[in-house]
Amino acid sequence: MGAKIKKGDLVQVITGARQSRGGDRGKQGKVLRVFPESNRVLVEGINRVTKHVKAGQTQRGTTTGGIEVVEAPIHLSNVALVDPSTKKPTRVGFRVEKVERDGVEREVRIRVAKASGKDI
Repeated sequence: MGAKIKKGDLVQVITGARQSRGGDRGKQGKVLRVFPESNRVLVEGINRVTKHVKAGQTQRGTTTGGIEVVEAPIHLSNVALVDPSTKKPTRVGFRVEKVERDGVEREVRIRVAKASGKDI
């Protein structure tokens, strides 16, 4: 099965608390990583959590640790791909095309924005 959301895509959070209440709904960010086994994505600047890291030392002697703010994964159902033409969230569909490369004919799945019908 083809992936509807891939690394590097621009997505928008469609659920959760509004930004006026300190939430992430409506925010857009780039997908840093996809976790297909748990159906989650890591989005830049979204779902930031405070992490307490135990103090330690690296090989060079610099100290590590303290309080860090990092992104946590968010479920795929809570984000939608942003349509490049309208800059609004859209559902994703697929179109199958036959492409010939090096004399071999293959079927290629192309992602299509459902709202505008344009290729992603």
